[in-house]
Amino acid sequence: MPTPAAEVIAGDRAVRVSSPDRVIYEATDHTPEVTKLQVAEYFAAVADGLMRALRNRPTAMERWPSGVREGMRLATGPMDKNADAFYQKRVPKGAPDYLETVEITFPSGRTAHEVCPTEPAVPVWCAHMGTLTFHPWPVRRDDVDRPDELRIDLDPQPGTTFGDAVRVAGVARELLADLGMRGFAKTSGNRGVHVFVRIEPRWEFVDVRHAAIAFGRELERRDDQVTTAWWKEERGERIFVDFNQNCRDRTIASAYSLRPIPGAPVSTPLTWSELAETTDPGTLNLFTVPERVVGGDPWAEIDDVHHSLEPLLALWDEQGAVELNYPPDYPKMPGEPPRVQPSKKVAAHWDEQGNRIEGR
Repeated sequence: MPTPAAEVIAGDRAVRVSSPDRVIYEATDHTPEVTKLQVAEYFAAVADGLMRALRNRPTAMERWPSGVREGMRLATGPMDKNADAFYQKRVPKGAPDYLETVEITFPSGRTAHEVCPTEPAVPVWCAHMGTLTFHPWPVRRDDVDRPDELRIDLDPQPGTTFGDAVRVAGVARELLADLGMRGFAKTSGNRGVHVFVRIEPRWEFVDVRHAAIAFGRELERRDDQVTTAWWKEERGERIFVDFNQNCRDRTIASAYSLRPIPGAPVSTPLTWSELAETTDPGTLNLFTVPERVVGGDPWAEIDDVHHSLEPLLALWDEQGAVELNYPPDYPKMPGEPPRVQPSKKVAAHWDEQGNRIEGR
């Protein structure tokens, strides 16, 4: 017989969770198995910090309805029908009446109504739907075209480690301080580090992306283990500053999201001193993070100050305002260099708009 549904208290609501005994994460050498009910209870336990990351933001759900197993795969696009997990960008049918939505516009010009969390019951209901990771936009519902977050994604490349990303994050903190900005750090839940900066919602996505490029280039100048090279063949054994995470409809796993990796790791906010002392991000997981938040959220002050982007945009101009490549699914953007790997450029000629005009 199927296990009866359970209820999880989230805020002022009791949220129904079906198949509560379904195993979502299998046991590892360091962690026991995790059930669907435990995932829902985890989101309720970290609701204060999780809602600080999600509240009033358009949010896509990364759903793993059958759990996380070796060999399972996340869909790479809408036509990938054989994947085990997928991104839910539109509100699914059967959503409860307390779930609110917000309309967003994709780079293609198409629109969609996405989940807009306004209370703790919403992420718990998303857990009932198999969600492990939340992907909020860097905007609020009152202005979905002007971000209020600059997101610095420090992505270790082959040959580098989490420890390298932590060291570079310290350099990034110093650069932010020189610019008069305060950054808040978290683990990615895997090998990387994310640094978020609240900004005034005055600029469009393209401006925030340019600010991220300027930041990355200056970080690259200060530290030879940093790269902004878009093409993987040019990055080497360095930490990549993924500036394109600041594009429209590009998102990063939220603070307190679970990641689909054995051991149920969490993208965990840390103080800068805690980050410097962390050697194994896997120890920050579904079982250990709720104990941490009892003492408070390291990001409790993140909304206290929203910074101006003007120092970074001035730096962008000083650097020559040289554009870098957008993600491959984006329409061709003004000033963008050719979308061709550097190793293949010798085989073709390109016009000023980046269009191929001849080759051999």
